[in-house]
Amino acid sequence: MDNKYFWFKVFVQTLAILVTAVFFKGIVVDSVIAAFFAALILGLLNSIVRPILIFFTLPLTLFSLGLFIFIINAVILKMTAFFIPGFTVQGFFTSIFGALFISIVSFFLNILTLKNHSIEIIDLKKRNGNFWE
Repeated sequence: MDNKYFWFKVFVQTLAILVTAVFFKGIVVDSVIAAFFAALILGLLNSIVRPILIFFTLPLTLFSLGLFIFIINAVILKMTAFFIPGFTVQGFFTSIFGALFISIVSFFLNILTLKNHSIEIIDLKKRNGNFWE
C-alpha cells in the first residue's frame, strides 16, 4: 500500500470519527489528536482483531443473517475507546450505532476517491433520450 494512501485513509477515518462525535452524545472526542490516534487504532483492530472475531463467531453470524457483524463492530469501537485516552464511547447501543455511522461516513468519504487516490468529480450528461453518460 502506498504511504500517501495509508495516511489519506487515516485522515478519512479521523474525519469520520469527528463527524460521528458531533452527532452522538455518547461518543466524546477531546481533541483532533485523540481522533487521529483513535483512527489508527481502529484501523489496526479492524485489520487484525476483527477477522479473528468474525471467524470465531461465524456460526452466530450466519444464524443471525449477518446482523452479528454490527455487534463485532461495536466491540471493536469499544476496544478502541479503551486504548485511546480522550476518546470515549458510552453505552452499548451508542457503540453499535456509532460504529455504523462511522462506517457510513467513511464509505461516503471514500467514494470520492479514485484508484489513483485523487478526488473525482463525475460529470453526467443526458444523451440519446433518457440515457446518461
